Amino acid sequence: MSVTIDFRPVILAGGSGTRFWPRSRRARAKQVLALDGERSMLQQTVERLFPLATFDKTWVVTNEYLAHEIAEQLPSLPAAQLIQEPVARNTAPACGLAAFLIEKQNPGAVLGVFPSDHVIADEPRFLKTLQKGIALAAADDNMVVLGIEPSHAETGYGYIEAGDYTRDDTALHVRRFIEKPNQVKAEEFVAAGNYYWNSGMFLWSARTLANAIREHMPETAPLLESIAAAYGTPEFDRVFRSLYPVCENISVDYAVLEPRSAKGEHLSHLYCLPAEFTWNDLGSWASLYEYQLEAHLRGDADGNVADAAGHLALDAGNNYIYSPKKFVALVGVQDLVVVETEDALLIVHRDHSQDVGKIVKELSVMGRTDLL
Repeated sequence: MSVTIDFRPVILAGGSGTRFWPRSRRARAKQVLALDGERSMLQQTVERLFPLATFDKTWVVTNEYLAHEIAEQLPSLPAAQLIQEPVARNTAPACGLAAFLIEKQNPGAVLGVFPSDHVIADEPRFLKTLQKGIALAAADDNMVVLGIEPSHAETGYGYIEAGDYTRDDTALHVRRFIEKPNQVKAEEFVAAGNYYWNSGMFLWSARTLANAIREHMPETAPLLESIAAAYGTPEFDRVFRSLYPVCENISVDYAVLEPRSAKGEHLSHLYCLPAEFTWNDLGSWASLYEYQLEAHLRGDADGNVADAAGHLALDAGNNYIYSPKKFVALVGVQDLVVVETEDALLIVHRDHSQDVGKIVKELSVMGRTDLL
């Protein structure tokens, strides 16, 4: 990567703490938990980018529930670059606001958008792929998405249909983006061989993204520009709280990338960089179990993964256990998730771990804010 490229990571760290309940809560969502090591998901996300960008170039977009914890976990992050959304408005307004803020400083700066809750192995390969993408994003009005070669027919991810490679074989042209498919479609995509999972990691210049927001979100763009104009003034908080809730609630994929891909692969300036690294989106207790088992981080001969003060499994297999203060004994059970915290105990079949969010909704209806 040329040293003249101004690279600015934008870390998306919102979230309401539902999928990993009861460990995760509103003020302690997945990204601030240490699910696969000593460092939190957020800390790992920021630290793996250090060879390319230090804290003074890094921005984090979060909510008011998580801001205090994030500030404690990232004490070197400039306070003004920790943006606290007054309400959640999905990824398009979050990315758009970052683009307008950074466009004021340097329109040619390359923004890298990174979710804060991904596990990435092979970090040297990750950085090598990222450097290619940064150079491509800086070269023209280009938008680059990092694509993951699918290992199975996953229905929980969006997909990218890729066309031919560019002339220099750096990246693939993007034909279209597809939202989460059903099982039949997912199997078709995997069999076709030219579809990739959408990782949610994007690269584009501040100018390119800001102009795309202006083009495709004409009602929201002026609101974001007004917020950006107030940045650094005493009026910023008031303007932010007043205008941001009026912004369209939409993902950056829907708002910007899908309309661009509809123009045709050679006109859209949309590119997919296939990942040359191991990637995992820890989206549920089941996916955390599978990751830790496959990575040989934990696991016994019967496929039980335990992060506990101790455990004993008799005629029990393929279970996930989290109980840092208590010994857990399992007898004759299979495929369970058991998670114990100081005030709650979760027991769920691994096949239903995606439904944990329903518990959070029910607790809200019950008025059990103490558990949220």
